[in-house]
Amino acid sequence: MKNTELRKPESKIKNRKWIGIASFLTVLFAMPLGHALMILMEHLLSPTALHFSAFAMGAAGLALTITGVFASGDTRQTLWGLFGGLLFWTGWVEFLFVYFAHRFGVQPLLDESGAVVTKPEYLILPASFGFWAMFMLFYLFSVKTGCNFFNYLQKLLFRNRSTLIKPHPVTRHVSIVTFMELNLVLWTSYLLLLFCYDDNFIGDRHPVTALLAFSCLVASLFMFRRLLRIAQWGYAIRYAIPTVIVFWTFVEVLGRWNLFREIWIEPLKYKTEMITVLIAFIVLLCFMLFKKNKGKH
Repeated sequence: MKNTELRKPESKIKNRKWIGIASFLTVLFAMPLGHALMILMEHLLSPTALHFSAFAMGAAGLALTITGVFASGDTRQTLWGLFGGLLFWTGWVEFLFVYFAHRFGVQPLLDESGAVVTKPEYLILPASFGFWAMFMLFYLFSVKTGCNFFNYLQKLLFRNRSTLIKPHPVTRHVSIVTFMELNLVLWTSYLLLLFCYDDNFIGDRHPVTALLAFSCLVASLFMFRRLLRIAQWGYAIRYAIPTVIVFWTFVEVLGRWNLFREIWIEPLKYKTEMITVLIAFIVLLCFMLFKKNKGKH
């Protein structure tokens, strides 16, 4: 009896760690797969077909997210919001910037050898900063969230004024929460990187950019450590989203410095590697759903 009681907490700890690791890897593998999907569509589809497909992709992402509102179970709702958010961001955000950049002849940023350093769509994406600030203002002053960063800012800014400015919770749909979290954290990461890469502001080789990159690495390690303590699949996946994106910011800077080959930018050249990532993603997703259903029974 005593041995059983001693083993039970240890098994729970191991289970939490597996939940955290599987959630982190699932979201992590989704990042290069999303990049690769965008590159494949640009290479394999004609311009007209690409625009219609991208619009349909964004609409599908929105539909998946709304479907998640009516789904049962925290984990299922989270997954609907995750995949819906990824399709929405790719179809209605990134590809719309691609479309208007090409339509109005925005030229890419080239290095001394003539290679593309920054694509046209990313050169105009920082113009959305005002819209981003509008969303941040809403979440900071009007909504009570579970985000540690917003909670910290609200405590720092409001202090004794909590009676005058008090955020209130809104109707909480897990699918919508996941969808908004994914898109806003992705948006923040893109803006941060693009302003750092711009030589008119900082520059990609500036010490500030390096400090940002390694700060994101350290922050992601602390977040991953907390992720390993989460015992619920849905919550773990939602917490893995900012953890992965913060870590991916570090990866993006290293790729900008050409310290490794970004295989997701050339998926046709690295078919074996990308197929391996896809298989690993599917296996992790199946493992997650299996463990979740097994836990229910």
